[in-house]
Amino acid sequence: MVGFVVQRRPLAVGIAVLMLALGAVIAPRLGSEFVPRFNEGDLLIRATMSPSISLEKARASMLLFEKQLLERFPEVTQVVTRVGRGEVGAHADPVNNAEIFVALKPHSEWQSAQSLDGLYRAMSESFADFPGAKFNFTQPIAAAVDELLTGTKAELAAKLFGDDLAVLDDKAQQIAQVLRGIRGAQDVQKDQIAGTGQLKVTLNREQIARYGLNVSDVQDTIALAVGGAKAGQVFEGVRRFDIYLRLNKAARDSAEAIEQLTVRTEAGMQVPLQELAAVEYVTGPRQITRENSQRFITVQANIRERDIGSFVQEANAAIAREVDLPPGYFVKWGGQFELQQKANQRLLIVVPITLALVLLMLYINFGSLPNALLIMLNIPLALVGGIVALWLAGLSLSVPASVGFIALFGIALENALVLVSYLNEQVRQGVPVARACVRAASARLRPVLMTAVTTALGLIPLLFAGGTGSEVQRPLATVVVGGLVSATVLTLLVIPALYPWFMADKEKSSHRA
Repeated sequence: MVGFVVQRRPLAVGIAVLMLALGAVIAPRLGSEFVPRFNEGDLLIRATMSPSISLEKARASMLLFEKQLLERFPEVTQVVTRVGRGEVGAHADPVNNAEIFVALKPHSEWQSAQSLDGLYRAMSESFADFPGAKFNFTQPIAAAVDELLTGTKAELAAKLFGDDLAVLDDKAQQIAQVLRGIRGAQDVQKDQIAGTGQLKVTLNREQIARYGLNVSDVQDTIALAVGGAKAGQVFEGVRRFDIYLRLNKAARDSAEAIEQLTVRTEAGMQVPLQELAAVEYVTGPRQITRENSQRFITVQANIRERDIGSFVQEANAAIAREVDLPPGYFVKWGGQFELQQKANQRLLIVVPITLALVLLMLYINFGSLPNALLIMLNIPLALVGGIVALWLAGLSLSVPASVGFIALFGIALENALVLVSYLNEQVRQGVPVARACVRAASARLRPVLMTAVTTALGLIPLLFAGGTGSEVQRPLATVVVGGLVSATVLTLLVIPALYPWFMADKEKSSHRA
């Protein structure tokens, strides 16, 4: 076979070009994600209720949810719910947020679904109409990673930036509606920025000035009456306790009561607060989130049964088509997509630098740029095998797959280095180039095959593993094994055929001699 290809050098070029074209066609069809989703064996369900809900009502709602979850899904063995989260930890949650930890039976005993995504979908559809709460279905480790690294509580977050909270809320609602219509989107939720009852006191500066008062006089009176002020300390042995003074609850628990607060003027007159300010109940913002000093609202979603990269691409087009954003308002994607973009940016810097250093080392070793380029040619040929393997396995391009490509490059370069070194040695010994190509490929068949086969055998457990975490290992093993197949075949066929075009000057001199 080597002799046949060596005598027909254009055929070798055609094989290489055909393989590269195949990779170029398949590569855009690959999805992209940060890391594959793996089955942790348990679920974490985040519940979001009305901002004004009481602790007792939140507890009752979650008890009802737990009961229904156990009744509807026989896979569930245990449910534990935590309502709110203390202020001592890294993330404080109000009582309208709850986290439900769900223990599951082994996967072989599942009845409602055969896959994790299927179970997510079944639960999401089952509780879509649960009164007074919205749910986000994820897993404990995945949720911790999403929240700690990106600040989001789902796999993907669309952050809408702008100035006006009312406009942000309206446009975020439109974006959420758009995302719900895209295939793969589940648990779509918009940040709750409103719904908290507030007592608003609007000072009338003209009236305050008419009574000879300062704004600070009125503000201090309200602060003392409602919030309280430190009036002293009491000592018990070595312990000290602050004494706070404020009005009793009946005198400060309603707008009418606060309107009756009096402010003393310098003349000794007692002026009721209703003469100096307007007191009213309003529904104000529950929270105002900022990033780089800019206000934003998050629309979060979990992506099921498709990759995040293609989802974001489709979502961007849909938002641009269906949502009219005012000037100064823009969407930025967060969550795992943000991590994926950052990882890709780093790889775009590191990989070219690494390849340039490898090329430099090959040039120093052989003293020939053509020889170094011939060895580097094995990299794209190996790349094609990894891309095809990912496509056939139905996997997306992720960080583990990128690590697999980097490992594959090293093995492919090593095999090509062994072959080209032996070719140079044969030519320097006076063997004709065509015969040297056939002899080198035949003589280095075993070393090249041993390198590929031993590596592939070592990765077979990762390919067929089924335990927790195997989903992260499988893309790496798939890339390396698939790339080794194409790289090994093409190393033994294409490189010997192209060698006469890439001979070093000293080998050419030996050949002419």
